[in-house]
Amino acid sequence: MSARRAGEDRILFVDDEPGMRKTVSHLLQKEGYQFDLASCGKEAMQKVEDDVYDLVVTDIRMPDCSGLEVLRHVRDVSPATTVMLISAYSSLEYAVEALKLGARDLVTKNPGFIQELRLRIANLLKGRHLERENLRLRRALRGRYRVEGIVGSSPAMKEVLSLVERVAQTSSTVLITGESGTGKEVIAKAVHFNSLRREAPFVSINCGALPDELLESELFGHVKGSFTGAVNPKKGLFEVAHGGTVLLDEIGETSVAMQVKLLRVLQERCFRRVGGTDEIQVDVRIIAATNQDLEVMVQEKRFREDLFYRINVIPIRMPPLRERREDVEPLAEHFLTRFRESMDKPIHRISDEAMDMLKAYSWPGNVRELENVIERAMALELSDRVTVDSLSREIRAAPGAPARAILEPIPDDGIDLEGHLEERRKAYMLAALEGASGVQ
Repeated sequence: MSARRAGEDRILFVDDEPGMRKTVSHLLQKEGYQFDLASCGKEAMQKVEDDVYDLVVTDIRMPDCSGLEVLRHVRDVSPATTVMLISAYSSLEYAVEALKLGARDLVTKNPGFIQELRLRIANLLKGRHLERENLRLRRALRGRYRVEGIVGSSPAMKEVLSLVERVAQTSSTVLITGESGTGKEVIAKAVHFNSLRREAPFVSINCGALPDELLESELFGHVKGSFTGAVNPKKGLFEVAHGGTVLLDEIGETSVAMQVKLLRVLQERCFRRVGGTDEIQVDVRIIAATNQDLEVMVQEKRFREDLFYRINVIPIRMPPLRERREDVEPLAEHFLTRFRESMDKPIHRISDEAMDMLKAYSWPGNVRELENVIERAMALELSDRVTVDSLSREIRAAPGAPARAILEPIPDDGIDLEGHLEERRKAYMLAALEGASGVQ
């Protein structure tokens, strides 16, 4: 047995033929794997009980017990371990049985067996690494979108988050409304990742970003040859999200024709691919989001009334940032921490003067605008804190912004008084011009 090093893939190879064990051990050693060998099924079962393996590769036909019995034992003792079976005979019966029992691969011993085994092992272990990384990312997402992790302590946001907690435990359709940049997608993800569907996919699509033909293909998929360029069949997002959640963002931008097709999915939970004839059943939760007033659109015959009532089962209204100004400071500090880490800049706070200006601003672009402002300030700032000078001109000149202090700390090496006053004179004149929309 080769020496074990922490963090590396561990393989157990099982075969009753000494020559085969010797050949494969040379292969595994050459490829740099950590491995053990077993000469029979019972020895392999004991090793699986005594140690942890990423992959077990076992022959099917052995004197004491079959590879299928080893597979069953591994499945019971170490469900996370991947199992590959090898056989001297190409048998469909073995392949079907092995797959039913949970084997990930079946390789036949043929003249090119060793090279094939090398590739299959590499692919299986690569797949395990991707699965682990996917699991890690999904756990990180669950943490990021847990209700208690969403920034917002204002009464308006507390009401939203309380509703999210209750809604998440159901499979009801949700309609999230609010101005652009208020965080509608964040709330949609919070509903998903706090629900029983959190292990299944969350997929979103901006309904207003695509023409009807492309939107239909994205949502429902298409069959080969259904339109020019459809050289291969494609699954739609509803299929991809089976068991999970679909976010239909900007649903108010969809055409009346597309609204009819969405209504059928909501009613029947089934659809047909573009160009196809088969009905496809799906189990998905649908969340819709829009920055438009759908009730007004219904009155104007621009949005189907029946679809509106189908998606408006549980409405959640996202308040604009100007209605929850107490959230500006914690949000700004949240973005400061995020961009400090991504930019690797030693900026740990926002000056009191800059924070007062952020609180006084009306934020027409809501949370997204605040995020962009903090990112810009962090990129431009040269000191150890975000100052007024690194804020955008719109925020500094906004009505209601606190007047800047006339006296500022004098640097140890002094200042050029005339130059400093000239800069201040220009700043005041620019602010006056901006306040007067350029009218002198």
